Amino acid sequence: MLTTHRRALLLERLATTGRIVATEAAAAFGTSEDTIRRDLRELAAEGHLLRVHGGALPLSPTHRPFADRAAIAQDEKRRLAHGAARLFRNGMTIVVDGGTTHQCLPDALPRDLSCTVITHSPAFAAALEGHAGIDIILIGGRIFRHSMVAAGPVAQEAYSRLRADLCLLGVTGIHTETGLTTGDPEEAALKATLVRSAAEVAVLATSDKLGATSPWAIAPLSALGTLITTTPRPDWLPAGAAHHMA
Repeated sequence: MLTTHRRALLLERLATTGRIVATEAAAAFGTSEDTIRRDLRELAAEGHLLRVHGGALPLSPTHRPFADRAAIAQDEKRRLAHGAARLFRNGMTIVVDGGTTHQCLPDALPRDLSCTVITHSPAFAAALEGHAGIDIILIGGRIFRHSMVAAGPVAQEAYSRLRADLCLLGVTGIHTETGLTTGDPEEAALKATLVRSAAEVAVLATSDKLGATSPWAIAPLSALGTLITTTPRPDWLPAGAAHHMA
């Protein structure tokens, strides 16, 4: 079997099953495990998958510049934002992470909403200007340009002192094995602090994030209180987690 054909079949297998196990793939293709591992290394280097012990998982396709990501799946993101708006209640304190999906939230929120929103996204804070009843707290720090949010020890220290009712967490992957993940270690550490700062965590997930994973872990699936998607409830979602279909 030609190398290019075998690697195409590996990617097809990954898309179908959500995981490649090197020993199983070697037996299926009649080749050695070393050959499969070499294929996986090359495919990972090309950005097609994420290598893990014993095989590979689907790599989240969301590692693109912020402006490019903002133009993707706009209708789906607006639907998710309207679904998330139902979680907001008067009097709540809500942490809103960065992300292009969350940028659709201000247009979805009721104009008479009265609550406190804490965010490290300058763009999101500015987008709430028309909501007079929302008290906006902007967390500062060095701007992480990939997501256009404040990051680093200043932001992390501020969030470690907060206690919120709800956190809308931005992730780049949600997978049954790796949980909630993202693509940068510093951002992953900050997001883990966001998770600990809130009584409940909700994630708005476009379909390309479901079943995908990124290199850096934020929290296990058990940390997820509510998942909002435009698809039916995933069968891998923990029984204790709520699911809202937008």
